[in-house]
Amino acid sequence: MNPLISIVELQASLGEVHVLDARWQLGRDDGREQFLAGHIPGAVFVDVENELSRHGEPHEGRHPLPSDDTLAAAARRWGLRTGVPVVVYDDHRMLAASRAWWALRRAGLTDVRVLDGGWQAWQSAGADIQTEEAAIAEGDVELGAPGDRGILDTDAAATWADDGVLIDVRAAERYRGETEPLDPIAGHVPGATNLPIAGLLTDDGRFRAASDIAAAFDSVGATDGAPIAAYCGSGITAAQFALAGAVIGRDVTVYPGSWSAWSNTDGARIATGEG
Repeated sequence: MNPLISIVELQASLGEVHVLDARWQLGRDDGREQFLAGHIPGAVFVDVENELSRHGEPHEGRHPLPSDDTLAAAARRWGLRTGVPVVVYDDHRMLAASRAWWALRRAGLTDVRVLDGGWQAWQSAGADIQTEEAAIAEGDVELGAPGDRGILDTDAAATWADDGVLIDVRAAERYRGETEPLDPIAGHVPGATNLPIAGLLTDDGRFRAASDIAAAFDSVGATDGAPIAAYCGSGITAAQFALAGAVIGRDVTVYPGSWSAWSNTDGARIATGEG
């Protein structure tokens, strides 16, 4: 199943799907206010910082995953019901929506898609907008308890490149260690290769053609059938890279702690430059 859904497809299925609004951007906390100012009809707001993440210790990174129980309770709070498809959107290049997509897929929901182009595309299409917040009945969805399935911890990330492809999806200058605006040390995980996520997106925040994404993956050795893992700054953009992988049918394991965890781990080796 294509993990992306178009504006036309979503318009035709409103009322038959759960719509989640995951508006969030690093350094901002006004996602809910933006939601209340206007959202897709029937959408429910998702708090990325407090429902799709938890507050942990520095060595866990800036956006550690919530516990399985916390995510399951949030999903029911959002009104998710068994057997009803889920569509997620945001207003920033499908970044936070990818985190929600990945978390729910990892917990066992099979019919979850991300709105291609997000809120901006919805507005540009002149589609209906709702401002009042609908009352949502408690859902009955039962999520699985994936534990550590589909993710890497810091120890596993250190050895992944021995037999697979570890991809740093941050900007090239952060990978090379030339600058680091957020974390205590600049550089990258030894053995990782660099494929900035920005190169997989168009100027308006959509994914490029599947053939272009596949070619980019191939260029760093992340070929079809290869064990692929990805990390970013704090684990959210890595989930977006996993979504890009799903577009072309390639599984991507995510290191949720990412560089924010690695750079706060005592004794973790640091690489700089191109290799």
